[in-house]
Amino acid sequence: MKIPYMNIIGRRKIWFTLSLILLIPGIISLAFQGLNLGIDFTGGSLIHFQTEQPAGVDQVRGVLDQFGLGSSVVQPSENNNMLIRTKALDKVERDQLVGALEADLGKITVQRDENVGPVIGKELSYKAFLALGIAAVLMILYITLRFEFKFGLAAVLALLHDIVILVGIFSIFQIEVDGTFVAAVLTVLGYSINDTIVIFDRIRENMGPKKRKGESLEAMANRSVLETMTRSINTVLTVIFMLAALIFWGGETTRVFSMAILIGVVIGAYASIFNAAPLWVVFKNWEKAQRQKPKVRVA
Repeated sequence: MKIPYMNIIGRRKIWFTLSLILLIPGIISLAFQGLNLGIDFTGGSLIHFQTEQPAGVDQVRGVLDQFGLGSSVVQPSENNNMLIRTKALDKVERDQLVGALEADLGKITVQRDENVGPVIGKELSYKAFLALGIAAVLMILYITLRFEFKFGLAAVLALLHDIVILVGIFSIFQIEVDGTFVAAVLTVLGYSINDTIVIFDRIRENMGPKKRKGESLEAMANRSVLETMTRSINTVLTVIFMLAALIFWGGETTRVFSMAILIGVVIGAYASIFNAAPLWVVFKNWEKAQRQKPKVRVA
């Protein structure tokens, strides 16, 4: 597939404006209503039981829906075991739920029935932010060593753009966030940085005197982005098809995870093409302008 000529770098103000339009509503939503945190972060009730006859997840969810607990996590395991993680329930509510499960699934044996506090959620949040921070620093160091610091800075800013938009969308629509969301964010980071490095690698390759052909910095960067655009589009389309199938047919347990990656992959592809390389050009132009400034001599 041949990509028609597009002046992506020359129209960078349009892409930066579009990114701001996507970023601002999410930031406002995060500031005023935050995220809809699941029990992985807020704590809740955990019920582990075993049925005498095999039971499906859909049957358990049917019972949970009767109590308004349709968003609960249901995990089947071997020997007819089921684990339910849901919002905090008092003893009466848990007894009613167990009674309804027994009425629908037949005799069950409760192995574990307790409330779980938010301590694990706080630890998970702390470690997630720590992982993101370490990843950002290491990526800047790696890209600086492989390319230059301005490449690393542009890449990390593009990644922050992806994360803020993804988290903002979940905040705006109040989609419940659980532990798998953190895994999805880290997956998106890995995908996006890979796409960005491919573009930066082509820019570095085309910076040589033989391949630059007397082009301006912007023209060379734009040609590099266009040369890798087919690869970027084909990759993101392949991922979209797979994730769309998981969202529609993968079941409730993987839906939030798949949705988060799908949104992140699309935004990440956009940022890699329309933000990362243009940001690098902005940094290079700023550096050039600083060098050309007349030096003021102090008498």
